[in-house]
Amino acid sequence: MWHLRQINKRMTKLSPNEKWMKLAIQQALLAEKLGEVPVGAVLVRDGELIASAHNQPISSNDPTAHAEIQLLRKAGETLGNYRLPNTTLYVTLEPCTMCLGAMIHARVSHIIFGAYDKKTGVCGSCQDLSNSHCFNHSIEAQGGILADECKQRLQQFFKNRR
Repeated sequence: MWHLRQINKRMTKLSPNEKWMKLAIQQALLAEKLGEVPVGAVLVRDGELIASAHNQPISSNDPTAHAEIQLLRKAGETLGNYRLPNTTLYVTLEPCTMCLGAMIHARVSHIIFGAYDKKTGVCGSCQDLSNSHCFNHSIEAQGGILADECKQRLQQFFKNRR
């Protein structure tokens, strides 16, 4: 019981973005346990969790099974709609082009990510497609939430695989 109180006490000191990112990090840990690249995501609307997911391309033999795509599929089923307006997607790694495109089609309002991805990130690292005028929907993107924790998890994963 004391342990749970300590965890709750620490969680109350976090900002709302940090609290949701912590849940995304928990999803990343699930991915890592399955031998997947540790990326996790959660979707929130009006302060309520709609869905959570983690990377599964290796275990599902599906190159599209990134955490964000898995999350959008679950959220669509939960809400009975492929449109997800007024939602915020939290993900531990900056989205790639495929994932950002899916979020645009789903009409996600905000993306909050942890670690920047200098190789494939399209919310400011390689490119900033989140602000592109060629789409019929724009998404507000913010990176760097618990970035060190997210980045270290990914770095350790790849270090262990070498």
